[in-house]
Amino acid sequence: MEKLLNRFLRYVAVDTQSNEESESQPSAAKELDLLKLLCDELNAMGVKATLDEWGYVMASIPSNIGGKVPAIGFIAHVDTSPDASGKDIKPQIIENYDGTDIALKGVPGLFLSPSQFPELLGFKGKTLITTDGTTLLGADDKAGVAEIMDAVQYIVGHPEFKHGDIKIGFTPDEEIGRGVVKFDVERFGADYGYTMDGGAEGELEYENFNAASASIRIQGCNVHPGYAKNKMLNAIHVATEFDALLPSQQRPEHTQDYEGFFHLIGVKGSVECAELTYIIRDHDRAKFERKKEQILACASFLNARYGDGTVTATVKDQYYNMREQVEPHYHVVEKAVKAMEMAGIKPRIQPIRGGTDGANLSFRGLPCPNIFAGGFNFHGKMEWVPLESMEKASEVILNIIRLYAE
Repeated sequence: MEKLLNRFLRYVAVDTQSNEESESQPSAAKELDLLKLLCDELNAMGVKATLDEWGYVMASIPSNIGGKVPAIGFIAHVDTSPDASGKDIKPQIIENYDGTDIALKGVPGLFLSPSQFPELLGFKGKTLITTDGTTLLGADDKAGVAEIMDAVQYIVGHPEFKHGDIKIGFTPDEEIGRGVVKFDVERFGADYGYTMDGGAEGELEYENFNAASASIRIQGCNVHPGYAKNKMLNAIHVATEFDALLPSQQRPEHTQDYEGFFHLIGVKGSVECAELTYIIRDHDRAKFERKKEQILACASFLNARYGDGTVTATVKDQYYNMREQVEPHYHVVEKAVKAMEMAGIKPRIQPIRGGTDGANLSFRGLPCPNIFAGGFNFHGKMEWVPLESMEKASEVILNIIRLYAE
């Protein structure tokens, strides 16, 4: 049987960075490299798996017990974030971590330090997997992929392990918000699901942000600066005015827990034309709706000042808080809590300050809370994951399956 560490290292070696500029699905053809590999590995283990035209791997392990048992799905995404390179990842394996600074050897002078990331000290004596400082690691979510595949390997190798129908799903493009846009929930065939896409060991989440994007286009009027008085309208200045109208304390760097935010993620422009791109987030649906209205109100205010058509604001919903869909099936959360306790883990139920494929799946009829995959500092060069947390996550998967079989 292949060790979980070796499996994880093989997966992170495949560049699967998704592309938010692309309109195709998957957004980057290279995502299919890992999806095809996973499909082949599942079939080689005797688990019937398919890869469809949209880049979804679906597999099923038939029940080996009698009676009606819910079909349980486990889902993870293969793509890595566009925020940092996912090419030529060179992981560092730190065995028996001693609590000191870890040199990220690809960048001289760069360290993963407990002074900046004190959570490292909770993993003394463990095996840590880090980056070399030149790329992200890809534990988000290849740790989840490896954990699911490790559990599948155990089930296939232990026919005495009792289980109902088990469904496996691997998706592209989660990092750009399109992970399950074309996912066929009915074909997947699960009654309940779990995404293995959370952070630190013990995390369990069934609440996430309501999410929207906002695109702001500002039309200026460029006139030679020597003759610009009462004629020029500098779109860049109007853009800064727009951003200043939004509450500065509702930015990500000033919020936590259930607090929502406006996050300016893109700026480009000239005197003639400028564009701003925001993401809008809030756990509370009413506050979320007010935030969207606030964006439109800022545009109206500036149009009243500078003329109709100066500012065009386009707001699009992305996903919603899955709590309202999961709570009527709260046993899926209770099963995950019990599964963690069986593995010697203290569960920590908390809201996701982000999104997950499980949110959209929950609204499409598949209640789907999110379970830890084990990693820290996702989306950047400081990303790391303890091997032992990944092993615990795989154990939790098996425990969930046991509990439903009972």
